[in-house]
Amino acid sequence: MPHPKSSDEQQRFRAQSAQAAAAVPVAPKVVAPEVVEHHRHKPKANDLMRFSVAMPEDLLMDFDQLVARRGLAKNRSEVIRDLVREALVEERSAIPGTLVMGTLTIVYDHHSADLNDKLHTIQHDYFDNVVSTMHVHVDHHTCLEVIVLQGETELIQSVSNMILGTKGVKNGKLVLASVG
Repeated sequence: MPHPKSSDEQQRFRAQSAQAAAAVPVAPKVVAPEVVEHHRHKPKANDLMRFSVAMPEDLLMDFDQLVARRGLAKNRSEVIRDLVREALVEERSAIPGTLVMGTLTIVYDHHSADLNDKLHTIQHDYFDNVVSTMHVHVDHHTCLEVIVLQGETELIQSVSNMILGTKGVKNGKLVLASVG
C-alpha cells in the first residue's frame, strides 16, 4: 500500500492499516514456567506490606512517645504491628466457643469473712479450667492473686465474673489470649 499524500488519503490509509492489523492473527507468546515464576512475586505470609497512616499531629506525637517508651528495639512499624495483634487477639477472644487462656488478677483483703474459702471453692469447682495460681502478700491486709485460666471464652469470662463478684474482692482484671 503506497504512502498517501492528502489528508483524506491519510485517513483512509490509517483505517485500512488498522483493519489489516486486526485481521493478522498473533501467536501467543510462550514463556517457560520457571521464567514466569521468576518474574511473578507472590507475597508470603511473613512478607512486610507497606501502607500509609494519616493522623493528627498531636496524636502522632503521643504515639511517638509510646514508641519511645517501648524501648530501643521498637519503631513505629513494630508498635503498630503490636497494637494490631493485640486488637485481633481481643476480637478473636470474644468469639463464642473460642479456646482461650487468660490471667485473672485480683486484689482483695484477706481478712474479709470467708473470702479465701469462697475463692478456693470457685477455683476447685472449675479445676479443669484453673491452670495455676500465684498468691502475693502486698501488705498485712491486702493480697494479690493471679489465676491462670483456660477453656472456652464464655466459661472463662463466667468464672472470672464469679471471682470478681465475690464480696471482699476489691478489684481485678481478666486478660485473654486466643490459643486456638
